[in-house]
Amino acid sequence: MAEEIEAVELSEILQIRRDKLAKLREGGADPFEIKRFERTAYSADIRESFETMENADVTLAGRVMARRGMGKAIFADLADDKGKIQLYIRKDDVGDDAFEAFKKGDIGDIIGVSGFVFKTKMGEISVHCKSVTLLAKSLRPLPEKYHGLTDLETKYRQRYLDLIMDENTRRTFETRSAFIRHIRRYLDARGYMEVETPVLNTIMGGANARPFVTHHNTLDIDLYMRIATELHLKRLIVGGIERVYEIGRLFRNEGMDTKHNPEFTTIEFYEAYADYTDMMRMFEEIITSFARDYLGAYEIAWQGETINLAPGWAKMTMAEAVKLHTGVDFYSFDSTEDAVKAAASIGVKMPDGKSASWGDLLYECFDQRVEEKLIQPVFITEHPVEVSPFAKKTAHDPRVTERFEAFICHSEMSNAFSELNDPIDQRERFLHQVALRNAGDDEAGMMDEDFIAALEYGMPPTGGIGIGIDRCVMLLTGNSSIRDVLLFPTMKPLD
Repeated sequence: MAEEIEAVELSEILQIRRDKLAKLREGGADPFEIKRFERTAYSADIRESFETMENADVTLAGRVMARRGMGKAIFADLADDKGKIQLYIRKDDVGDDAFEAFKKGDIGDIIGVSGFVFKTKMGEISVHCKSVTLLAKSLRPLPEKYHGLTDLETKYRQRYLDLIMDENTRRTFETRSAFIRHIRRYLDARGYMEVETPVLNTIMGGANARPFVTHHNTLDIDLYMRIATELHLKRLIVGGIERVYEIGRLFRNEGMDTKHNPEFTTIEFYEAYADYTDMMRMFEEIITSFARDYLGAYEIAWQGETINLAPGWAKMTMAEAVKLHTGVDFYSFDSTEDAVKAAASIGVKMPDGKSASWGDLLYECFDQRVEEKLIQPVFITEHPVEVSPFAKKTAHDPRVTERFEAFICHSEMSNAFSELNDPIDQRERFLHQVALRNAGDDEAGMMDEDFIAALEYGMPPTGGIGIGIDRCVMLLTGNSSIRDVLLFPTMKPLD
């Protein structure tokens, strides 16, 4: 019954606002017919430059967020693209008709005003309005201002309301935009070329993940939405573009949680004649320089921890990390059976359908028992060959590769290799992935004959890296869910 009453009340509110619009139209003042409004200043301009702008004439536009006083003078808060500012609207200044129209308006209406800058007796920087124009009528009430949007589902489904009501949300996405600009500037200054590669592919590759599949009607073939940009970008290295990057969406048909969304944003970049240590240095520089220059501090709070992003991040091999946190020394085993027993002793089991090789066991011990314990920034290096199909083997041990993943607060932030450029070795690793796929692993990769052909023409030694933009933004804004840093996260449709 309460829900029915609430629905009726909301319906009445909506009708009242539509009635107001109808009266405006009857009087020949339809706000939706206004096509353009030229403003000369923003709220932040006035606040930051009040000493030089005091008494200056200005024209602003924005949304009415609050109103006080209903006599012959009204104070109102106007929100624009740069913030908020107080308006002082007096009947004697704007005229009877405009004043009465503003009094009958609603919170949420979009208006344009002209007037001069001044400071009230209470010291509030304001605009003394000489004219007020309704530019767009709000036909739905905004959430109650003191509580805003408290329901997460509504915040994610109606991001426009979240942006209107919550300045912290706006700051999160300003930081996201600034971080992407920062990466572009960093790479552009080092001679990298930004490119775009296909989203739809006939072969899935570049990562181990379950893809989305769609159908192309004209060609009558199934296509995979990309799970990585890696293989196309390395083709460009073969073609002579020696420093290349792409920022773009990837799509993986996997579970959803606080760290995963079906579509997400990454950057991958590749540099000829470099290796994974160069990628390690560059990733650290990208994060630390943004923290220093944009956030103004190396220490930040994230997921209940104080994270120190100052340069000089720790490094350890995967085997060293497993030994440190579990006591199991994988380099001490003489046989795979010994590794199986040691893994079992700490409660690690291989997932169904996965083999139990030395490398697979090492990776599972790390994944199941170590990753959750990594808080401060650390580069985990020397991943097993079995889980690194595109990385070069190390010179000292053919079981592991020149690869690292950067972890911060038990979250993987980046993944990098000294890229495998031996076409014979690459074919064998593709065949291993195909065997896993045939055995039922639908995340294993496919054979890519064209990529092998590209490598056979010759690819120089290359360093490459993939960086999760969304997780980096989570870190840099202190948000604990990926949905908080995606403007429009994937949501299950409402009934």
